[in-house]
Amino acid sequence: MPAPLPLWEQPVTYATVGATQSADLLAKSPVGYRPFRQRSRIGHGDARWDYAWNEVMSWGIQRNSGFRIEVADVPAAVSDQTYVPVAFDAAGAPVVSAEAADEIVFSPTGAPFIVPGDSVKLDIPFGPFHVTAPARVVYVVNEVNRKGFAYGTLPGHPESGEESFIVEHTPDGSVWLEISAFSRPANGFWWLVYPVLRLSQTYYTRRYFDSLSGGLPPRPGN
Repeated sequence: MPAPLPLWEQPVTYATVGATQSADLLAKSPVGYRPFRQRSRIGHGDARWDYAWNEVMSWGIQRNSGFRIEVADVPAAVSDQTYVPVAFDAAGAPVVSAEAADEIVFSPTGAPFIVPGDSVKLDIPFGPFHVTAPARVVYVVNEVNRKGFAYGTLPGHPESGEESFIVEHTPDGSVWLEISAFSRPANGFWWLVYPVLRLSQTYYTRRYFDSLSGGLPPRPGN
């Protein structure tokens, strides 16, 4: 039996890469997938904004929700952000992702920021067990007042689909988190435990929002 491909070489397990960017995801989701979108205000002001986007862009939203994150080693051609996935604009038309800077940027905690093509293993508490969920970052949003990313599922993930985490700083100073997703169980076993899987999704979605809306850590020097 041939050795399995390294994580960075494995293809995502769904076809519509980037579809979480579609404005009409809830009405026109990929066929056979359950769509989801929730947008909630998580605070106000520059301090909240800086904290929220730095956490989102360095896997903090997952770590603070109980996940363990293992980022896979990848060749320089991938880690230098030459990986360019198919993406979609608000009307659902395919677009080419904008080029990002070549340098790796780090959060205030020293964690490297997420870049397109990052492949990870998410270790997720699932009742008394832990589930390994491989995923790949398929696009990154890096605008002045809007930042975030989406990951797509890889073989071995309990689901097939995509999930995005986008933070926005609106003109009135409010900070919002929007989570969008489309998913379905990856195989027959996960279809059998689908009700439990749905409960787990609801639980972790609530934790995602809570992780960014709680008390702010002290600023350096304070």
